Amino acid sequence: MQYYNKMLETAPRHEMKALQSYNLSRTVRRIYENVPLYRRRMDEAGVKPEHIKSIDDLHLLPFTVKQDLRDTYPYGLFAVPMDQVVRLHASSGTTGKQIVVGYTENDIKMWAQCVARSLCAIGATKKDFIQISYGYGLFTGGLGLHYGAELLGAAVIPTSTGNTARQIQILRDFGSTIICSTPSYALYIIDCLKESGIPLSELKLRAGFFGAEPWTDNMRKQIEAGLNIKAYDIYGLSEITGPGVSFDCECQNGLHVNEDHFVPEIINPDTLEVLPDGEKGELVFTCITKEAFPLIRYRTRDIASITHEPCSCGRTLVRMSKPQGRSDDMLIIRGVNVFPSQIESVLLGIGETSPHYMLIVDRVNNTDTLEIQVELSREMFSSDSVKHLQELEASIRSKIDSTLGISAKVTFVEPKTLARTEGKAKRVIDKRVLI
Repeated sequence: MQYYNKMLETAPRHEMKALQSYNLSRTVRRIYENVPLYRRRMDEAGVKPEHIKSIDDLHLLPFTVKQDLRDTYPYGLFAVPMDQVVRLHASSGTTGKQIVVGYTENDIKMWAQCVARSLCAIGATKKDFIQISYGYGLFTGGLGLHYGAELLGAAVIPTSTGNTARQIQILRDFGSTIICSTPSYALYIIDCLKESGIPLSELKLRAGFFGAEPWTDNMRKQIEAGLNIKAYDIYGLSEITGPGVSFDCECQNGLHVNEDHFVPEIINPDTLEVLPDGEKGELVFTCITKEAFPLIRYRTRDIASITHEPCSCGRTLVRMSKPQGRSDDMLIIRGVNVFPSQIESVLLGIGETSPHYMLIVDRVNNTDTLEIQVELSREMFSSDSVKHLQELEASIRSKIDSTLGISAKVTFVEPKTLARTEGKAKRVIDKRVLI
């Protein structure tokens, strides 16, 4: 078994706890002094930095939610002067305001070390050729894996996403041994590989690191069979740092959290009570070493569980389960975060349909699909011309594409076709079966 930092990855629990406690107290003091929102929240809760002496005091601190990031857009939660920030990443801004995250030089080094640690855990070495088929740019996936793989000393092949025929050519011609992408894109590559007639024996692939969207163990088996590799899970989110927050090891027995940097908690999303090991609830992270953007008790909305049981790999880092859903109504479609309220906003903004709609999400040929069923008003249904309806359909599709960054099929349905409820409206039918 190989480690990138054996001392930290196999540290006794009391040593890890001491390290976390030291870094937490330092971080809390820093955010109290530099981030007005945190100072106000702590004052309201009657908590001062000197009250946080140990990781056991974490529960005293207020939670952070995504709306806080929007309300302080773009730099209101930064804890350092902007001249210390060396890189910015951001969400797609599909909800109107982007989520902007920043990194100091030390943050970038820490992030790269987390990813290098993750790659090392799946057996990667500097002899590997790592093809990174995540998107580059403001999205954290591509550059996150890139810097970690370079730090490890591997040969990085930054193909980014798309142009699958070329991806396959590079897999074969460049001798890629590890591929990093979303799991759904890996399945698409498998389909294209079959169509190309290129036998697996011509590839040198032996492992893949997949994340940025939910996937199951059955999907893992499908990828492993389709590419003749071991498929591993890597978890992260931009708000915390990007990929490398947690990672599979070669035992594939849960994702080890880089808890010397990110402390996980599981809470009941309704009562906010901290839950014990093994119980499923909402995953919360606290950044204890980040300088530019250290979020405290950030509610990810991902549903998971954690365990401190020893792993066969020898690592003592706490493990989390694969995320098993969300505590809010967010959908992840082709790697893009989509809220039904965004669709509603587009429809109401155009203003030529009734306010009733339904989202049908499916997975066809390993690619997520989105159909938006929109109810016509009785007046439009009885009087509008076919040409006008075609123009309206095209307008909605175009607006959805530009707003969300994904394509969708728009289907008009007759008045009063969509079910009404007296309670909370059901806006989504998710037919995806992650097999």
